[in-house]
Amino acid sequence: MKIQMVDLASQYHKIKAEVDSAMQACIESTEFINGSAVKEFSKDLAVYNDVKHVIPCANGTDALQIALMALGLKEGDEVIVPAFTYVATAEVIALLKLKPVMIDVNPQTFMLDTAQIESKLTMCTKAIVPVHLFGQCADMEILLDFAKAHNLFVIEDTAQAIGADYKFKNGKVKKAGTMGDIGCISFFPSKNLGCFGDGGAIFTDSDELAEKMSMIANHGQKNKYYHDVVGVNSRLDTLQAAVLKVKLKYLDQYKEARNEAAVYYDEHLSELADISIPHRVTYSSHVFHQYTIKVKNSKRDELKEYLHLKGIPSMIYYPLPLHLQRAYNSPTYGVGSFPVAEDLCKEVLSLPMHTELTAGELNYIVQQVRYFFNN
Repeated sequence: MKIQMVDLASQYHKIKAEVDSAMQACIESTEFINGSAVKEFSKDLAVYNDVKHVIPCANGTDALQIALMALGLKEGDEVIVPAFTYVATAEVIALLKLKPVMIDVNPQTFMLDTAQIESKLTMCTKAIVPVHLFGQCADMEILLDFAKAHNLFVIEDTAQAIGADYKFKNGKVKKAGTMGDIGCISFFPSKNLGCFGDGGAIFTDSDELAEKMSMIANHGQKNKYYHDVVGVNSRLDTLQAAVLKVKLKYLDQYKEARNEAAVYYDEHLSELADISIPHRVTYSSHVFHQYTIKVKNSKRDELKEYLHLKGIPSMIYYPLPLHLQRAYNSPTYGVGSFPVAEDLCKEVLSLPMHTELTAGELNYIVQQVRYFFNN
């Protein structure tokens, strides 16, 4: 049985007529840049997320960079980030000559350890970038309270968690990416809401930030040929917006399908002593961008190779923490600086997770995982 890590082809064929029609309409209109589909999708996404402004852009990394550019930070200002995340989170900070200040993560959630934040606070700390990793939210209530107390910006990296709901203690519910000053999202094809190329967007309820980020994304101009701030060229293609507008209608169905697959994995893998299934927090729903287990007793790589031989793909997100990446080597950090992140890089393994997993495929995957550990 040949199984896909992400089955985009099957997902596309289920909505082929709608997607093809939307793309054809875009082609015939020749509105390839800033066309009507971009504006319509942005409005639809704002309604879905219950957020005031959605600023589309070229990709998720650009979204993070534009967000930081809009905050008026100065060279050398410090931004707190988790040590266990994709490089883009720290990359844009370094590109803007800001200082990424890394922090270890919670061993259960794999996300920023809120208990350690105060120890990283200095006079130069200006912002925190929590990453909603693998599909559920970081502990935003604690982070937002801390940020408010210390006058810090909060930029949510929501690339993996669009559609997740965060539940505050007072009963209020907010979507991932809509709680901090700014939220950033990626529409990379394999994401839960993915286009057919690159794409991204930025969320905010601030009129001032929305105007500034819109200008930055468009060469720093509000009116054509009048450039008020230094900007970049970062647009969401109209063709990609047309695809996303269709797929957004199915996002909740996609979430449900991923959760059904995750429940199946849980039920059939939870009893295995050599692995830990994904931890669910009480304050956030999970949209399962990834289903990531921890493999104990140094058996992760052996399991990965065994699954490969059985036609089952798996991925390691991530094999090396940020502080040990060559590009981010610093005298401040070394081996042992962030032990949880370092251990996770040796233990984590993501199993196939997408909207088109069949009962037969799920059964085959769990059978092979169980066989590996029981024989």
